[in-house]
Amino acid sequence: MAQSQSNSRSADPSSADAQPLRVGVLGLGTVAQGVLDILNANAGLLAARTGHPVQCTAVASRRLRDDAQLHGAAFSDDLEALVADPELDLVVECIGGIEPARGLVAAALANGKPVVTANKALIAEHGKALEALARQHEVRLAYEAAVAGGIPVLNALTAGLSANTIDWLAGIINGTSNYILTAMAQGGQTFEQALAEAQALGYAEADPTFDVGGIDAAHKLAILAGLAFDTDFAFRDLPVEGIEAIAPEDIEYAERLGYVIKHVGLARRLPHGIDARVHPALLPRTSLLAQTDGVTNAVVVGGDAAGVTAFVGPGAGKLPTASAVVADIVAIARDCLPPRCVTANLPPVGIDAARCGYYLRLSCLDEPGVFATVATVLGEFDISIESVIQREQAVSRAAGPPQVPVVLITQAVQERELRRAVAKLSTLPAVVGAVRVIRVESLDAA
Repeated sequence: MAQSQSNSRSADPSSADAQPLRVGVLGLGTVAQGVLDILNANAGLLAARTGHPVQCTAVASRRLRDDAQLHGAAFSDDLEALVADPELDLVVECIGGIEPARGLVAAALANGKPVVTANKALIAEHGKALEALARQHEVRLAYEAAVAGGIPVLNALTAGLSANTIDWLAGIINGTSNYILTAMAQGGQTFEQALAEAQALGYAEADPTFDVGGIDAAHKLAILAGLAFDTDFAFRDLPVEGIEAIAPEDIEYAERLGYVIKHVGLARRLPHGIDARVHPALLPRTSLLAQTDGVTNAVVVGGDAAGVTAFVGPGAGKLPTASAVVADIVAIARDCLPPRCVTANLPPVGIDAARCGYYLRLSCLDEPGVFATVATVLGEFDISIESVIQREQAVSRAAGPPQVPVVLITQAVQERELRRAVAKLSTLPAVVGAVRVIRVESLDAA
C-alpha cells in the first residue's frame, strides 16, 4: 500500500470507516489459490494485525480453473487491466517465469502499486531493475516466498540479522533434488529411479531440468547472497552443477567416509568478492544440512554477532508458499518491510578461487603401485590426502582387464590446483575413464 494510502486509512479494523486493503492477484495456480484461501480463512486475524481488512477483490488469469475458489473476488482474463486498476492497492504476482510476469510487475510498480511475488527467477534475473523502479515510484517490492517457501529466511537476513555482518550461508534450497538424493541414500536407488519416483509423487516436473540441473537453486542463492552481502543479485555469474551424475557408489563411499551427499547452494564473503556456487557436496554426517531429508529445505547462516543460525521447513507447496506471500502483504500494510540495501560491490570470485576438500573416485587397472602413483601426482600439486578407500579385490569387467576403484578425500585446496591435478591423473595409463570429482564442504566460516 502506498504511503499516501496508508495514512488515509483508519488504524482500527473494527471501525466502521476502516478502509480495506484491496489486493489483486495475477495468476490462478496452486500458490495463487493458497493466497486466496489464507486471505479468506484468516481475514479477522489479518485485519487485527494490519489495522485494515485485507481483501482480494480481483483475480486475473488467462483462464478460470473449474476448481478455483475466488472467495468473492472478481475474475478477468485481462492481466494488464488488473495492474492498471486504480481501485487496487497492492498486486500479487503468482504467474511465474520471466514474461509476462516482468512486464506486469514493472507496470504495477510504475502505477504506484506495491507488488508481492513468489517468482525467484524474476527477482534473481531482474530484481535490480525492478527494485530501482519501485524506489522511483516510492512503493515496495517484496519477495519472501521466492526462496525456501514458507521459511522466513529473507526477512531474517534483512531484519532479524540486520545487526550482523554475514560471513557465509549455505542451504538445501531445492526440494526435488533433495528428495532424489535422499531416496538414493535411503533406498539404494539410481538417479533415474529416484527421479521417476519424485515425478510420480508430484515432487518433480515432467521436465525436471531446472531442479536437478541446479538452476532453481541458483536463482534462490542469487537472492540469498544479494541480501546477505548487501550487493547486487548475480545469478548469471554463479557456477552451477546439477545432481545428474551422482551414482549410487558415490553415495555409498561417502557414507563409509562419514559424509552425506547433498545438493547445496553456498556463499562466503571473501576479501575480494563472494565465493558463491551451487553443486553437489559431501557434508559431514553430523551437520544440520546433511540431516535435512526429503523435500525439506534448510538454510544455515553465519554472522559475526549472532553466530550460526538455522532455518528449516517446507520449501514449496500451496500453503507454505502462500503463507510467505501473505506475510509480505501484512508487512507492506504495516509499512514495516525492511528496506533493501545495496552498499557493497562484491563480485563473484569464480569457481577457480573456491577452496575446499575434494572427493575423488578413480577406476584404476589392477596393477601394483597404482595408489602410490596417484598419491605422487597429488603431491606434485601440494594436495594432501585426508582419507582413502581402496578395494582389495579387483572388479571384473565384461570387456577389458579388471579394475580397482580408488576413492579418496583431499584436504582443502584451491579448485584451480585440484583441476590441474585431476587433468594429470586422467593421463595416467592405469586410470580408466573420467575421474569423478565432488566437493567436500565443512560449512564453517573458513
